[in-house]
Amino acid sequence: MSAVKLQNIEKKFGDFTAVHPMSLDMPEGSFVTFLGPSGCGKTTTLRMIAGLLDPSGGDIFVGDRQINDVPIHKRNLGIVFQNYALFPHKTVADNVAFGLKHRNVPKEERERRVQEVLELVQLPHLAKSYPTQLSGGQQQRIALARAIVIEPDVLLLDEPLSALDANLREDMRVELKRIQEQIGITTVFVTHDQSEALAMSDILVVMSNGRVEQVGDPKEIYSNPTSRFVADFLGTSNILEASQVMREGQYGLEADAVGFVPMPDTQLSKLAGFNTAYLVIRAEKMELLEKETPPDTRQSLEGTVEAVDYQGQLVRYFVDVAGTKFQVLNMLSGNTAFDEGDQVSVRFHANDCVAIGENN
Repeated sequence: MSAVKLQNIEKKFGDFTAVHPMSLDMPEGSFVTFLGPSGCGKTTTLRMIAGLLDPSGGDIFVGDRQINDVPIHKRNLGIVFQNYALFPHKTVADNVAFGLKHRNVPKEERERRVQEVLELVQLPHLAKSYPTQLSGGQQQRIALARAIVIEPDVLLLDEPLSALDANLREDMRVELKRIQEQIGITTVFVTHDQSEALAMSDILVVMSNGRVEQVGDPKEIYSNPTSRFVADFLGTSNILEASQVMREGQYGLEADAVGFVPMPDTQLSKLAGFNTAYLVIRAEKMELLEKETPPDTRQSLEGTVEAVDYQGQLVRYFVDVAGTKFQVLNMLSGNTAFDEGDQVSVRFHANDCVAIGENN
């Protein structure tokens, strides 16, 4: 059974379409992430589910109940916003209990449920503290506790980690996923951060310009993007316009700088009906070696390192290959460290490449 179902929902603001008609089923207990750049429609979609915006068309279901005309306070949804929206004059316990009090839950049960949820977020010792006395991570956990203490049908999270610094964000995304899995609540998460989306999601919905670009398992979307936008937005990709050709009895794609790359039918079949083909090579699927390295079974290109972007354990190299710029992500080691100006061999496996078709 679907926990949330969207049927052709759309949102217009005058002549501007913020969300084009989209349909989506979110299974019970799943963690569904809407990912995309600012202005792509992901937050607008979440706000329609929440009841903060009315859809211009289509239907929204929670379970088997259509909720288009149900006011926000009767939808039984837990919501966490970017700024947490905690009451500064109330204690942590009172903040968490706010929704229960509104629902006329008896005091004894309120106190029990508040205690349980504070233990779930591992902050029972802060019950009598005030929001101003908490760190950003603690405030985020309290906002989450307040959202789930009402035992909502669905949890809605609108970029709740965006205000945290990088290290704390990584810690909190692990903690958030732990809590979601422990209580088994269906969660709809909005973010522009691809790392969060890939690490946390059961279902990933990639959006651009108000349209859904691709829906699926994060690993599948990352490995097999179906559009240039998805390939470019998720991870670091080298995207080359290509032509379908046959060489020595093999079909494949041919692109400037890389030449002919044999491709399986499962990839080439994706090009049917499109007038332009692209060859996609993920940056981490390419390896830099010294120019004199003997050939192996991989495709081999010769190039010059133009820039080096040191990222700790990883190094991103910008390499010129016959006038075409490539990005290569390699683990740093004594054997594979290169400097600007070095002549290098760029290697990659043909079966690591992806074909994408688009109509231009």
